Amino acid sequence: MTRPTWDEYFARIAEDVALRSTCSRHNFGAVIVNEKHEIVATGYNGVVRGAPHCNEIGCIKDIMRIESGKGHDICPAVHAEQNALIQAGKSSLGSTLYINAYPCKICARLIVNAGIRRVVTSGEYVDKEGLKILKDAGIIVDHITMGDGISEVVRNKK
Repeated sequence: MTRPTWDEYFARIAEDVALRSTCSRHNFGAVIVNEKHEIVATGYNGVVRGAPHCNEIGCIKDIMRIESGKGHDICPAVHAEQNALIQAGKSSLGSTLYINAYPCKICARLIVNAGIRRVVTSGEYVDKEGLKILKDAGIIVDHITMGDGISEVVRNKK
């Protein structure tokens, strides 16, 4: 067995964090890591504290037949990136954010303002507008494809 790269290691942790998600549509996990390879914060998507979980009561977007990537203002969930950024606070400045999807446009704006310098995605998402926001802001965007012990990193995936 070969030792995983830092990107593989943290991308796998983001996938594990996603297992805590209470969303009935998508399970997203995010990990913020500083330059010393220390985890600053993690986050997964789910409703606000104290509210009933979507995986228990059903998805409002499914009920309203709203397609994936739309209706962010209707969905009661806080996104994985948002939860991680809230936990990290100013510690996110200059860090790398690992996420098992593309950030939506709302999260991309928060990532830019939080001072994240690099985003590594290990999955995809319907809404790709967030990738453009990140790239336009000069944030390095890498996509890692993992599987069967082989990984590949692609910079600035569209």
